[in-house]
Amino acid sequence: QPIELVASLDDSAAAAEMRELLNDIAPLSDRVRVRFDGQDARKPSFQITRAGQDMGVRFAAVPMGHEFTSLVLALLQAGGHPPKVDAPVIEQVKALQGEFNFEIFISLSCHNCPEVVQSLNLLAVLNPGVRTTMIDGALFQAEVEARQIMAVPYVFLNGKEFSQGRISLEEILAKIDSSAGERAAE
Repeated sequence: QPIELVASLDDSAAAAEMRELLNDIAPLSDRVRVRFDGQDARKPSFQITRAGQDMGVRFAAVPMGHEFTSLVLALLQAGGHPPKVDAPVIEQVKALQGEFNFEIFISLSCHNCPEVVQSLNLLAVLNPGVRTTMIDGALFQAEVEARQIMAVPYVFLNGKEFSQGRISLEEILAKIDSSAGERAAE
């Protein structure tokens, strides 16, 4: 499916790097379109979405290093490439009820961060009630200090602490899926 990368940029060096990365990605497929008219408050950042939709996958980072795979997977999955996850897990994600706004603070050198980012991005790709923002703590130091984040990955859900450290997709679902027991009983 066609996807759009919608950037919200400022005049920082990181924004220039982000613009260059997005301009490098766009010509790789005729199904990728880049826009630089995003209005997100967190700058620099960019959203990955299906054309004409408002999918909730956002990177407030230049996703290189360990996070480059997270970017590639988000692009593929947003475009409709099937995730390598068991069908019952996909159905569980699609059945989630509610609004979930995840913020994942990471470091580009973190070895444990990609698993968490990729799991949460998958939730956002499969369920319109889920939004994720991966945040590079080095770019948003004031937020890191205000929230007293000492280690990454550090996840907030709807503004409240959710998890710290490595957490799997199944563990995330166990924490947020309040109707899993009812569905199992059915």
